[in-house]
Amino acid sequence: MAIYRIFPDANGESHIEDLNLSDHPELGALLNVSEVRVQEFDGSRNMDFHPLPERRLIVHLSGEVEIGASDGAKRVLRAGDIRIMEDVTGRGHTHVDLTPSAAVYVLLGD
Repeated sequence: MAIYRIFPDANGESHIEDLNLSDHPELGALLNVSEVRVQEFDGSRNMDFHPLPERRLIVHLSGEVEIGASDGAKRVLRAGDIRIMEDVTGRGHTHVDLTPSAAVYVLLGD
């Protein structure tokens, strides 16, 4: 399992940070959750840079996706990986489905 945080800097450029669960105990109890959904995707998404409308925690259940930050960093996420999406401003990130996939989306309030 890997945990990644995608976030913007003050100039709007996005970055990917590798996190250790032991360093972030707040992830054990998400308190400001507005929605939880499970989604399946057919493997056809190929999105250019875009910010998200809200903060999200995404748990990958199956398949592989590639996420790219505007600083050039990329990660391939697989089943069991978690990403914390905080890039709601700035350029955002890219998203490419490498295979069909499924994920749990936890939409977070501020």
